[in-house]
Amino acid sequence: MASVNPIPSGYHTITPYLIVHDGNAALEFYKAAFGAEELMRMPGMNGKIGHAEFRVADSIVMMADECPEVQCYSPKKYDGTTVSLVLYVPNVDEVLAAAVAAGATITRPIEGPCYGDTLGSLSDPFGHK
Repeated sequence: MASVNPIPSGYHTITPYLIVHDGNAALEFYKAAFGAEELMRMPGMNGKIGHAEFRVADSIVMMADECPEVQCYSPKKYDGTTVSLVLYVPNVDEVLAAAVAAGATITRPIEGPCYGDTLGSLSDPFGHK
C-alpha cells in the first residue's frame, strides 16, 4: 500500500491563505509587486475568485475573494488585519519600490540592519501587511 505525502510537493508546512476584497486585482498586484507566478485560479460566483494559488520565490500563497456565507472576510471588513507576512528578499530596495509602484503603501521606512536584517513594512491595497 502506497503512503500519501501529507504535505504536497512544493508546499511548506504552513501555507498562508489570504482573503481579499478583489481577488482578480490582488493577483495582478502580487505579480507586479513581488514577481508572483500565478499557479492556478478557480472561478467563484459573479466573476470572483473561489480559490487561487501563486508562488513568490520558493513559497506558495493561497487566496480567495471574500465569502460571507462561510464567514471569510478580508481585512477591509475589520479595518485592518492581525496577520503580517514576512518576505525575505536579497534586494529590499528594489522590491519595496516595485510594490509601491504597484499600489502598496509604506508603513515603516527601510531601516537597518535591525536584528541583523534590513527591514521595512508595507500594506498592500487589499489590507494585508
